[in-house]
This record gives sequence, structure tokens and C-alpha cells, in this order.
Amino acid sequence: MIKILLADSNHAVLHETLQAAGLHCDLFWDKSAEELKALLPEYDGLVLRSKFKITKEIIDSAKKMKCIGRAGAGMENIDVPYAESKGIKCISAPEGNRDALAEHTMGMLLMLFNNLKRVDAEVRNGIWLRAENRGVELLGKTIGIIGYGNMGSAFAQRLQGFGCKVLVYDKYKKGFGNSSLIEATLEQLYNECDIVSLHTPLTDETHYLINADFISKFKKNIYIMNTARGKCLNTADLVSSLGSGKVLGACLDVLEYESISFENLDATKLPAPMQYLIKS
Repeated sequence: MIKILLADSNHAVLHETLQAAGLHCDLFWDKSAEELKALLPEYDGLVLRSKFKITKEIIDSAKKMKCIGRAGAGMENIDVPYAESKGIKCISAPEGNRDALAEHTMGMLLMLFNNLKRVDAEVRNGIWLRAENRGVELLGKTIGIIGYGNMGSAFAQRLQGFGCKVLVYDKYKKGFGNSSLIEATLEQLYNECDIVSLHTPLTDETHYLINADFISKFKKNIYIMNTARGKCLNTADLVSSLGSGKVLGACLDVLEYESISFENLDATKLPAPMQYLIKS
């Protein structure tokens, strides 16, 4: 019998579907990396999200392993080249949360532009500052999307109807422009954008892609959104740019200082730049 170890919590449909296909699934959601390493020699497959890293050492301990499945888009917590060199197939589900992420990104942008978080807190405390909290309209704004994969393309689609100009830059894709978006260069984004939204995987190329130098190249003062990976953005540089006014506002769905997983994150122990953002 083929045995699959599920190391992270997932929707029940995943293990129910695997079991219906005749596979034996064990749900070990509460195990540590060391405990899982001891269990892996018994299993043919592993499914995880982002609870821990699959290192060479862990891969070497999985003598029967044929497949590693990542229930999500990014594969940065798996040593994919080494696993594949051992004949282990590595797969992900990049399309799995694209619609939810696109709607979430849209919601964050609207919340930011309309000061909804601040206004909600003020009204709950009996404070009504109408003029001070007047919002910013998306109509007529130019939005630059970096990365036109599942997430970037879904967000671009959601922007239709808001009267925005949408510029999209993707270093590895060409010919995707259409009537609702413009295939652009980075230089065009620097020259025209009011808002920049990042939708890239975390690689050596994209580590700290958004930093002080990147931000300084924009002609306008901009808003920044990151729903990609935390380490694609240098938080200290963002905080500095917020202080100078070069960045007018930011939406972060991911944190540079997060560990492998958000689970059990202690916000009080985050570095000073993140504390600043939390309190702002």
C-alpha cells in the first residue's frame, strides 16, 4: 500500500480524495521536524504547506519517498533540485488560492485607499473625522503589477471596471498584453505608476527586490503592495520610505520577519521596522 504523510493541516478534501484513490494517509499535523524525519522512511509521499523546510538531511532520511507535494504556490521551503536528483517528484498547487488572493489584494487596496482600518477604530471609540479620513479614488490611477503568473493575472482581472491603467511587468513572459492591461517594462512602471503590487516567487533574483534603490526610481510617490513572499521586500527600507513620504502607504500580506510559517507568530518579538508598521 502507498503511504502518504500529511505534515500540515489542510482541507479535509485533500486526504479524503487521496484515500478514495486507494492511498493510505496519516495526518501528523502536530509533529516536529525531528519527529517527522524519524517517520519519513515509512512513507512514499509527503504533503506539506510551510511548517518546516525539507532539507537534504530530511530527504536523505526518506528512503522510500517518491513524491513531495506542496499545498500552495511557492517551493522555497523544499530543496527541489536535491529531491529531484534523488528521483523524487516535487509538485505544487500554484492555482489553488489565486482567486482568494486576488480578491484579498483588491480588498487590501480598497481598505488602504479608503482608510477603513483607521476609521473603523475611530468610530468604535466615538470619533468622527470625515474630512481627515477622505479616501483616494482608484479611478485614473496607474497600477503596476510585477509578475504575471496565477496571482498577478487574477489580480489584474479584478481591477477591470475600476477605471485604472494596468501595467504588467514579467521578466519571463511576453505577449500577454490585451485590451485591459499593458505589457510593460520596469522603466515604464518607474515612470508612470501610482501603485505597485508584487506577485513573484521568492528566488535569488527577487530577494529584496523592493528596496530603497527600487523605490527611489519611481517618479511619483507610490503605494506598495506585497502579497508574494516577505523577503521580497526590505522592511527597513519600506519604513524609511514611508517616513520620507516617498511611499504613501503599504499593504503587506506577508512579513520579511516571519519564520517558515505564520503559525504561533509572536508580534511582540518582531524587529523594530515591523513594530513600526504594526503600530502605524
